[in-house]
Amino acid sequence: MKATMVGSRKGANIRIITGTILGGILGFFVMHRVETSYKVVFEDVFIARDSGTLEQLKELSSRRRAVEESINENNFITRAIAREMAGGLTSHNEQDLQKLERYLPLLENFVAHVESVSNNQQMVRWTSDLMIRWSSALCASPVFSFMGPKFFRIDNLHFELSMTLFLYGALLRERASEVLKEDLVQSATLYRKAAGVYDHLANEILPSLQPDLAKDRIPEATPSMSTIMSLICLAEAQAVTIRKAEEKGTTKSLLAKLHCGITQSLDEATDILYSTMGDCNDISMRFLDYIPACRALHELKSQKHLAEDLSVDQVGVAIGVLHHALAISQEKMPGEEAWCLVFREEMDAMSEMLRKLEHENEIVWHQKVCSDGKLPSLQGMKIVKAIPYCSQSWERELVFKIPENE
Repeated sequence: MKATMVGSRKGANIRIITGTILGGILGFFVMHRVETSYKVVFEDVFIARDSGTLEQLKELSSRRRAVEESINENNFITRAIAREMAGGLTSHNEQDLQKLERYLPLLENFVAHVESVSNNQQMVRWTSDLMIRWSSALCASPVFSFMGPKFFRIDNLHFELSMTLFLYGALLRERASEVLKEDLVQSATLYRKAAGVYDHLANEILPSLQPDLAKDRIPEATPSMSTIMSLICLAEAQAVTIRKAEEKGTTKSLLAKLHCGITQSLDEATDILYSTMGDCNDISMRFLDYIPACRALHELKSQKHLAEDLSVDQVGVAIGVLHHALAISQEKMPGEEAWCLVFREEMDAMSEMLRKLEHENEIVWHQKVCSDGKLPSLQGMKIVKAIPYCSQSWERELVFKIPENE
């Protein structure tokens, strides 16, 4: 996803954030860009009535700038200094998350106070003067991008809050991928937290923003896209949970149902995506390819585990399941080369299993191979849930100097 914080007509260089497809198997890119030729300085736009409010506005600007500089990697500080400033955190992702977690409470408090007088024309003008702009990581990149990415502007503080939260969810997801090899439990927890952020966006933040969206809308500002991202994160969390279950020696039958549960979550995401395509008609093809590629891979894994379970005493049925799965997978091979390698690796393992079972059946069991119409169906199982996002808004009073006749 590509988010961009407000800012300017000229974008800074960005860092490419690699996400994972369901538990670190396939990857897609998430890019965040913040406009930098125009700086958002809250205290220069909103006039504070007292020194306390002024200081809080300055702190809000400072913390936003820290996020902007970090994700654009244009703060020119060494890794050692960045680590010291972050209290010893070595991961760039953790440092970015820390900056967002320091910015969000102030932003949420600011938005709440501005909303309390949102009908005031002076507040409307001040909000417009902020010129909040973000780019999208989900829109297709233009063929000729000499001018950089397209930026979307919405004169509504919920736009700033929603895009910041979308970025926060994306970074939680990236951090989940980063710790995957070290700590499966932490990885799954981070995916679930990301899902909770997207749920909060879809249900609490974005609905009120919809009247202000133009026809040419940014995908990240639509409730449907946050719902889709929540489903993807939950599918990823379940994929990580499956890895943990495999370590514990969980039965093949249960593993098959869990992988099937992932395909069901992705089917739901696909249905939402294509039923709401009218909301945003410029979605990146790479993102559109990502969900079906993921689904096909986990369908393949579910059929593999099902065949392993059946091979104990129903070799003929297991052989039929493998034949059917391999035939279907040929039609669903993803176009991305890196994804194809993962897909082919899984198919090669299934082909080897099929070869061994056919040889064993020919010599020992002599069971009839089950035809497609008589193959068993799987009942999917979903066992992970989103961790609800809890707003950390600081209840600090803000007082603005608003003319009495406004």
